[in-house]
Amino acid sequence: MPSSVDWDALRSAATDVTRHAYVPYSGYAVGAAAYADDGRLLVGCNVENAAYGVTLCAECSLVSALVTGGGGRLTAFTCVDGRGRVITPCGRCRQLLWEHGGPDLIVETPRGVVTMSDLLPQAFGPEDLDR
Repeated sequence: MPSSVDWDALRSAATDVTRHAYVPYSGYAVGAAAYADDGRLLVGCNVENAAYGVTLCAECSLVSALVTGGGGRLTAFTCVDGRGRVITPCGRCRQLLWEHGGPDLIVETPRGVVTMSDLLPQAFGPEDLDR
């Protein structure tokens, strides 16, 4: 795992973006930050909706920024709550992160930094569609 990731800066960016979270229903702001393979810093926050099922997680917002900014691959990722505490992505978002970062994406979790393959073992991905 690369040791050159400035996790404090990444966590700070994720915490800062929680101020933009739209959370009128749960009050649970989430911010996400990641580096792309070209060095870009990407951020995202959660955007709730009265129809709860269409709420966008912070990770969705971040991946949208990656794609609309020209694409690429995620290389390092963190996610925090509104108080800046590191949290773990939900199952849906783990799948999204796998798609855009792959097995070697490094992810900060409450228990430390792990690879995406540790966080989502035996993941389903694009290569499985060829079977």
